[in-house]
Amino acid sequence: MLKNQALKFVPTAPVWEAVLDVWRRVVDRLGMPVAPPPGSASGWEALYVRAHESLRVGALDTAAELFAELLSADSANPAAALQGRRAVRDLLGWGGVSLGELLPRPGTESMVRRGMPDRHFAVRSRGMSVAEILAYTKVLRAGHAKRRPHAYFGRGNAYLASGRPKLALLDYAFALRLDPNLANVLALRGEALVVLGRHDKALAELDRAVRIEPANAEITGSRAIARLALGRLEEADIDWRRQLELLPGDNAPARASVLLRLADYAAALPALEAARRAEPADPYWRLYHYTALARLDRAPAQADGAAVPSEWPGPLLALHAGRSSPGEVLTRADNTSRHAEALFQLGVLAASAGAPGQARQHWTKVVEIAAPEMIEHAAARHELRRPGE
Repeated sequence: MLKNQALKFVPTAPVWEAVLDVWRRVVDRLGMPVAPPPGSASGWEALYVRAHESLRVGALDTAAELFAELLSADSANPAAALQGRRAVRDLLGWGGVSLGELLPRPGTESMVRRGMPDRHFAVRSRGMSVAEILAYTKVLRAGHAKRRPHAYFGRGNAYLASGRPKLALLDYAFALRLDPNLANVLALRGEALVVLGRHDKALAELDRAVRIEPANAEITGSRAIARLALGRLEEADIDWRRQLELLPGDNAPARASVLLRLADYAAALPALEAARRAEPADPYWRLYHYTALARLDRAPAQADGAAVPSEWPGPLLALHAGRSSPGEVLTRADNTSRHAEALFQLGVLAASAGAPGQARQHWTKVVEIAAPEMIEHAAARHELRRPGE
């Protein structure tokens, strides 16, 4: 009798390609369930695509000019342009970039909490502009880009950054069908799979990407996250140490981020000081600088004298400065990520106050609730492995 037996259908390659074609037409037609912003300039879609394509092929000077133009022209949606400019700067290196160029335009930086600079450029933003998705969708609708993987890759990246990993996977599948050996596409497939909790599959994709581009620092860092998500801390550490070897010596923010994941505060401190000088408007560099000082039993945060912002992570800065209580900070932590950040800092201060048992309780909770890509997740795992902690 077959009626009670589950039938498993495994599509053949031609059938699977036909399914992809159907989905491609649907996604290209819909793109996003929103209309373009009123008053959008007629040519901004092409400008977005040209800027990201220049970044992809390594034409960094051209990409920098295009992103600067977008930042001026697309004032209603600056996040994607700002993130693109950051990616160009990270790839060019920090040595020859003036301080003024690093400062964000007023009103743009607070709109989005970017990912840390050791991560792949496509996942640094926590909320990419809808404009970028619309731009790639319009280009794909026109038809001439459907034989080139970069448009699918670009839109997949925008979907991933805006919290739509399943749509991202679909676009990455289209791109890989056109070229199966694109290391960055494989890496971002891995990133999307990590978000979906499919960690074994994610690691397999990232292993392939690293084999294709073993000297790519961002891809190596992505694989470390997948390994960490599987509980393979020692293997993740190997990738992070390799990433440090690959990162330019003058890219202090990226190096500081990796060293924080390793909870190597002594090595991170000079890089954090350089990151604070380079990006004085970013409160996280100040927070992580305080963290390193506290773990090294150095000067307290009160000696800093800098104003504490009211918005997050201001409550954590106030905690270090002795101007806020643990209860107040936890009350202000209004989502899981902020709660993990707060618990990690409470652990740091408990350890500094000679209460290792309390610190362990906080860090254990961080590991339970924090996403593996968060600095606090990796750092807490390393803290819990310290003798006596």
